[in-house]
Amino acid sequence: MVNVFQILAPKILTPTGWLYHGYVTIQHDRILSIGQDSDADLPLLTLEEGSLVPGLIDVQVNGGGGVLFNQAPNCQALRTMLKAHAQFGTTAMLPTVITDSIAVMRQAADTIATAIAEQEPGVVGIHFEGPHLSLAKKGVHPPGHIRSLSDAEWQLYRRKDLGIKVVTLAPETVAPELIAALVAEDVRVCLGHSNAESATVQAALNAGATGFTHLYNGMSPLTSREPGMVGTALTDSRSWCGIILDGHHLHPLAALLAYQAKPKGKLMLVTDAMSPVGTEQQQFDFFSGKVVRDGSRLTDPSGSLAGSVLDMITAVQQASQQLGISFAEALMMASAYPADFLGCADRLGRLAPGKQADLVWLDDSQQVRQSWVAGRPFYVHPQSKVAL
Repeated sequence: MVNVFQILAPKILTPTGWLYHGYVTIQHDRILSIGQDSDADLPLLTLEEGSLVPGLIDVQVNGGGGVLFNQAPNCQALRTMLKAHAQFGTTAMLPTVITDSIAVMRQAADTIATAIAEQEPGVVGIHFEGPHLSLAKKGVHPPGHIRSLSDAEWQLYRRKDLGIKVVTLAPETVAPELIAALVAEDVRVCLGHSNAESATVQAALNAGATGFTHLYNGMSPLTSREPGMVGTALTDSRSWCGIILDGHHLHPLAALLAYQAKPKGKLMLVTDAMSPVGTEQQQFDFFSGKVVRDGSRLTDPSGSLAGSVLDMITAVQQASQQLGISFAEALMMASAYPADFLGCADRLGRLAPGKQADLVWLDDSQQVRQSWVAGRPFYVHPQSKVAL
């Protein structure tokens, strides 16, 4: 492996905007410099078109490549998911465990701990979506596994070997003092699958919750006399909101309202991806039933949405089109802003000297041609040259 090399790109997305005809110098796993000066002594990879952008970060990934993490919470399945999402620009993810038994949660946690210890490229932590949710807003989460926070879950949430920990919970089921205790254990608390009134949501935010899981979906709505979780999320300047721009979870006007309401940097793109991503899979088993794919829509037997087949680069494209924002800003919603939420912006989410060299090469049609994680090739399109 080459320890130091340069990449020449027509465009490079930096924290201050596009740099044209620039060089990124990579040393080991870090970005050494970005500028318009080259070093003739270094190996050079020239990108003939497109742009070099930060690796995309997905906070909510249930599956991909034909596997669902709940059903196969092991290292082989994890690598399958990573490979499936890598072709769409994801270089860091939080594999997500949907509400399930404590045994499945433990197995998933052990798998993530192994991946973190072995520095598996692309794995930065784990997201437990449930099981402390509201039955009224459970969505497709299995009601038989929805439960209160017990010592068994506490043992998982206190672990220090899981990387970044995110827990989605309904604040009416977990008291503010318990939310504060979770935050003290380095858990990032997201609110979702909740029918809570605004006052309950506000109390959870005051206790340290910092995020909302798939805004609008699975949460009490904004009404004239009760703002609900949606209204509280939109008006809270401290918190981050994830949105699923797959054309089914969110009307474009609802997405635009969220973009206009939240402070810059507080709205981030997520996929909520299920097993079909990266495959032609048309249906899969899901707890006691089946989820069926109809184009880009996934539904359970009752017709409820069951995650998505969205990928991150498509989410970026959708954000740019639906929200009327620049492609650069849409990319930030999938890289810099998730890194800010996860507390890893010191190393991920932006292309700048000192950051980990997680990069994605997009061609002129905004498709992924190649990516690197920590300076090493992570994904190479079959028609692209192999990177240094």
